[in-house]
Amino acid sequence: MQNYAHEMLREIYEQPEALRRTLALYLTGKSLNPEVAARLAVWPIPEGEILIAASGSSRHSGLAAEILLEDLCGLAVDVEYSSEYCCRGGEDLRHPSVLVLSQSGETSDTLAALDAARRRGQKTLAITNAAASTMACEADVSMPLAAGVEKAIPATKSFTCQLAVLYLLALYEGVRLGRMNSVALEGHIVEIQSLPDSIGAQLDGWREQMAVLANRYNSAATFLYLGRGIHYAIAREGALKLKESSYVHAEGYPAGELKHGPNALVSDSVPLVVLATVDRNLEASVTRYEKTLQLLRDMKVQGARVIAVANAGDKEVAELVSDCVYVKSASEYLLPILEVIPLQLFSYFMALEHGIDVDRPRNLSKSVVEI
Repeated sequence: MQNYAHEMLREIYEQPEALRRTLALYLTGKSLNPEVAARLAVWPIPEGEILIAASGSSRHSGLAAEILLEDLCGLAVDVEYSSEYCCRGGEDLRHPSVLVLSQSGETSDTLAALDAARRRGQKTLAITNAAASTMACEADVSMPLAAGVEKAIPATKSFTCQLAVLYLLALYEGVRLGRMNSVALEGHIVEIQSLPDSIGAQLDGWREQMAVLANRYNSAATFLYLGRGIHYAIAREGALKLKESSYVHAEGYPAGELKHGPNALVSDSVPLVVLATVDRNLEASVTRYEKTLQLLRDMKVQGARVIAVANAGDKEVAELVSDCVYVKSASEYLLPILEVIPLQLFSYFMALEHGIDVDRPRNLSKSVVEI
């Protein structure tokens, strides 16, 4: 049994098992669980519209879910900050079903968003890491995680389990809407079931490499995290993890927006972290990848310091950047779960480089219970 200096590192390493437990709640062998499907029938999407309300890391998983549910299910999805949604006035002529996301299930502004949706008569679904939480009990349907207790304030295993459950929700809805046949469904299930073992096999290598990179980049004043499509959500999450864990400023942007202003910041003291993975079986992913390669070429000419996260063995990316972190190949919609874990580790080691109590960053609490 390994000894861990901090709960955050322990919880990063607990992610394979947390994912296995969570998948077991929703899958029966290589099939969807019919009892879960029956529960989800209580959460209809009559207009084909979903509104996701969440804050912090949960909102970033919601941004990933927007892509998942639109691409795999053909639904129309909006993602709102809970703190903004619950304060909006005026009449909303739309009537979307509402999905609330929260690690604790007690986040006050997300509870307020849930209450607003219920008062309007909208159907609600809660995804939380606490099956007995207020949010889980008040929503029409609950899809709990099985991440286990998360003691460190920075969310790690609860975030990856959220991504997994949102992926599974897309499978359930894809089948219900006739967007996914049995062969495609089984392929998706087999791949997500293989993810815990894949993560477990890569953790030690990521840990060693990210410790080295944190030491190499510990003098940076700001980081810009870049991603396209579903990977933008992970850029946002990586930047948030760095801020809350190490107090180093970071921002997440869509990669294509770098040259619309933020590039003015790029210098030796402002490195880039670029998500440059690809799913070769998906044309749109290849297109995004090629655009990212061109951006990396431009950044190399500009002299930028770049850390890239890329597919294992991708020499083309490696030749264009200062440092390359590899993840094993996966489908476009599961790559985010792999990508975020080395970024969690980078945040952890950056915190150590700066002498921060990584489990208890200043001014933060595990659940925001006051607006």
